[in-house]
Amino acid sequence: MDQNAEQQRIESIASHIESIIELLGEDVSREGLLRTPERAAKALWYLTSGYRTTSDKVVGQALFEHEGSQIVAVKDIEFYSLCEHHVLPFFGTISIGYVPDGKIIGLSKIARIVDVYARRLQVQERFTAQIADEVRRLTGAKGVIAVCSGEHLCMKMRGVEKQHSATSTIHYNGVFDDASLRAEFLSMI
Repeated sequence: MDQNAEQQRIESIASHIESIIELLGEDVSREGLLRTPERAAKALWYLTSGYRTTSDKVVGQALFEHEGSQIVAVKDIEFYSLCEHHVLPFFGTISIGYVPDGKIIGLSKIARIVDVYARRLQVQERFTAQIADEVRRLTGAKGVIAVCSGEHLCMKMRGVEKQHSATSTIHYNGVFDDASLRAEFLSMI
């Protein structure tokens, strides 16, 4: 998307946010809110940037030939996302392990893949599965496992208002169907 089209979308989002603020009963012309619609639109645009990129783009050429390695694990990659049900933040960490099949991926690229999917409207369950499945697709790994822990503001700020709740999800494929291999990964992280 070219910069002009991007700016037009941000301006349109800002217009809608201004309307929402007014519908909530607030005066958008008061000092503290003068630029809020624009700032909120830019923040939302950034927080959903995963819609405007792909894993293939962020990984590029960072796949390398490598024989060996039983499990490669990258743990505690932080992420920030927006719940697709309430458009409220959820955040946490995700740990990813894979068993290479002749190729390894640049470690920072795994974190970039996490960002591609975190920067979309999400549910944690799908997010965890998307990361595992995408790392496997890109690397051709024998198997991938992803373990995610997240805190959801939609549970903390509204609804049940449970301040100390956290959600854990796991998704695995390929050789990680083997419970002993999953246990080995879990002991690594």
